Amino acid sequence: MNKIKIAPSILSADFANLGKEIESVTKAGADMIHIDVMDGKFVPNITIGPSVIKAIKKYTNIPFDVHLMVDSPDHLFEDFVNSGSDIITVHFEAIKDIERSLNKIKNLGVKAGISIMPKTKPEAIDNLIGFVDLVLIMTVEPGFGGQSFMEDQLPKISYIENRIKQLGKNDIILSVDGGINKDTAPAAIKAGANMIVSGSYIFGHKDYAKAIDLLKT
Repeated sequence: MNKIKIAPSILSADFANLGKEIESVTKAGADMIHIDVMDGKFVPNITIGPSVIKAIKKYTNIPFDVHLMVDSPDHLFEDFVNSGSDIITVHFEAIKDIERSLNKIKNLGVKAGISIMPKTKPEAIDNLIGFVDLVLIMTVEPGFGGQSFMEDQLPKISYIENRIKQLGKNDIILSVDGGINKDTAPAAIKAGANMIVSGSYIFGHKDYAKAIDLLKT
């Protein structure tokens, strides 16, 4: 099995001390920083933009995995790349010409990811899996942190893992986000995930390093 990566989601961090929080999870063993960008349209919440990403980039040397929960986000890609994004993940459901958008991201010199919501069948992205660097499976309805893990999404994770194997693309990150804690992470990993995104569990724990270690086991 590939090494399990942990990406703390700063949606649940203390925003008054965001730089310090990022430093802390980096020292605790995080592999990436997961940044949820929401526009209040595609999902019912509004979060941060490129200026905040640029400001916090100096607090860590690990990659920024930027998850755009944004309707028709193509016009924003360049700003997010310039702010320090290393991976830009877009939603299958938010874009009319998804292949064009993924190409645009890659042409800007960063990695491209695709995410699907719980209602979307994994077959919908069959022809895109071999092209992306990351596939993100949402195990909650996106928009807010602290929701419960949806176990009915586990077969979707396994389906995507099998497709990745069939394509021989073992370097693709299969990420899972939503309701992840020490009790739900093992199921996601068993289903095939090799990256775990967790916000409330990590940032709500007194010991970030212990929380990260527990998610891997």
